[in-house]
Amino acid sequence: MSAPAPSPSTSEATRIVIAGAGPAAQALVAQLDRARFTGSITVLSNRDDTPAELLELAMLPQVSVRFGQPASHIDAANRTVATADGMEFAYDQLVIATGSAPAASPVDGAAQCLSYSTIDDAPRIAEGVQEVTRELGRRPVGILVGTGAAAGQAEAVLRAKGVRPIRTTARPAAVVPSVVPGGSASGLASSAVVFEDGSSMTGDLVVLAEERVSRDSLAATAGVRTAAGGGIVISRDFRTSVPGIWAIGDAAAFDGVRLGLLVAAASAAGACATQLLTAVATAVPSAAAVPALQVAA
Repeated sequence: MSAPAPSPSTSEATRIVIAGAGPAAQALVAQLDRARFTGSITVLSNRDDTPAELLELAMLPQVSVRFGQPASHIDAANRTVATADGMEFAYDQLVIATGSAPAASPVDGAAQCLSYSTIDDAPRIAEGVQEVTRELGRRPVGILVGTGAAAGQAEAVLRAKGVRPIRTTARPAAVVPSVVPGGSASGLASSAVVFEDGSSMTGDLVVLAEERVSRDSLAATAGVRTAAGGGIVISRDFRTSVPGIWAIGDAAAFDGVRLGLLVAAASAAGACATQLLTAVATAVPSAAAVPALQVAA
């Protein structure tokens, strides 16, 4: 067995690999760049497309984005990550940001609905509510589908924006596009849900806040501790149970709750970047309490 890769003594030699390319990963890269990190950053994306946000990050001199090359296995002893197509990347610090996935198959027509899965969805919900309110000229009635913390947060957002929410825990078979006066379909969302038995609920908009499951299978390949309900267990400084491996975004779980339900991606990325840079500067694992995870009330 080969010896573990040596830890670098300077930030210039440090190799940070980020598994995942969603909002949390993008925010982390931006934060590291803003902090003038001079090592290398490799982003392993499971996306074959090239969204503008990722292309912008890929233009940074220290950043390499590997599109369509999701991480599939971690060798924690030798600090390497293998991708699904067999490529291997060495790391000094690895951040897992693989996000979450719906616990069930999508509801028919769900793409036309407003949805709530993390705190970062709140501004988009608020914008949608404003649009509907403007179209209707009155306080909207919202159909909220879901159970658990996500649905509770979504209901709070709707109420704060003046929506009268009608909540159902029964999963609909389909959602129905909204119709504005004149018979044309609204450009925003759906206004009704239909259940398997043919019954329905009608309002002015529909919000789906269904359960999601953290994508933690990559972490399991490295023996990283995961929560009983799913998610990579992290401490307040975003460290996992395996040295050199961190987790951020909806793949992570803090105190048994998906991180996306506790703190916005940008805020978490800023705190995680500070911790990463501290670890790089000291070149040894440290529990120093510089700005760490701040859980939303």
